[in-house]
Amino acid sequence: MDGNNTAAKREKRRRQKEKSRVLILVGAIVSGSLVYYHCAYRGASVVSLISDVLIVLLCSLAILGLLFRQLTIQVPVDPLEWQISQDTANSIVAWLANTIGAAESVFRVAATGHDKRLFFKVVISLYILSALGRLVSGVTVAYAGLCLFCLYMLAETSQSVSQFLRGRNGNTDTSEQDIM
Repeated sequence: MDGNNTAAKREKRRRQKEKSRVLILVGAIVSGSLVYYHCAYRGASVVSLISDVLIVLLCSLAILGLLFRQLTIQVPVDPLEWQISQDTANSIVAWLANTIGAAESVFRVAATGHDKRLFFKVVISLYILSALGRLVSGVTVAYAGLCLFCLYMLAETSQSVSQFLRGRNGNTDTSEQDIM
């Protein structure tokens, strides 16, 4: 009985994690689209973007504050209540350190010339990025990268969801998996 309860809790946490990942992706796409529109189509600078975002946040918070005061809803304004856990902070820093370390080791190996294939991959990637940067604006490249990243994360999430559904229905036929 305890094993089923633990498995159910674990499954519920996994579903919540997938839902939050999809919500983050949607938020990233919306934010990226707004930044792209503001900087690329309107031709505004990054300083203008930051000031517009701060103005919208300030006005939104003021309106919410007035609304909450009218509805007599208490809102915690103590920043100590908004802190993230130590585990979350450690995982964020560890992810950032691993990412930077991996990029540094790739460049180190490519620069020493021990791995010729890696060296040519890095050179070709940098050349393509350089040519792409000359053809289109940096905002367009950043937006395209954001969209590709979100599509990748969405595909990764949908694969785990489809694997979950196949496992839940008891369908372990590999011929169906080969078709996909």
